[in-house]
Amino acid sequence: MSIQKICPTVALAALLATPALAQSHADHSAPAAEPMAGYMETMDRMMESMKGMDSSGNADADFLLMMIPHHQSAVDMAMVELEHGKDQDTRAMAGKIIAAQEAEIEEMKAMLERMGVDAPE
Repeated sequence: MSIQKICPTVALAALLATPALAQSHADHSAPAAEPMAGYMETMDRMMESMKGMDSSGNADADFLLMMIPHHQSAVDMAMVELEHGKDQDTRAMAGKIIAAQEAEIEEMKAMLERMGVDAPE
């Protein structure tokens, strides 16, 4: 398992295991726009990573190649929610999104590997 895979998972586990601690260290005086800026930053990164993609010539591979950054953006947005969100149901949903999207990213990378196409890092 790569360090990139471990870090978000460890961070998620720590935040979910100690939501009160995580919230007590949050800057509650920060403007509400701060989380939105984080959400938008993740969307901008996704769009930037997808902009320069060349077609592999394989519709199936191209679909997977485009879906990986899309799913990663969902993971990143969920991490922003865990950092700033207060509602426990929404934080729980963010945790579910992270787990599901990370699993699907790994599955898509394995599919690309079977097709002989390099998956993005």
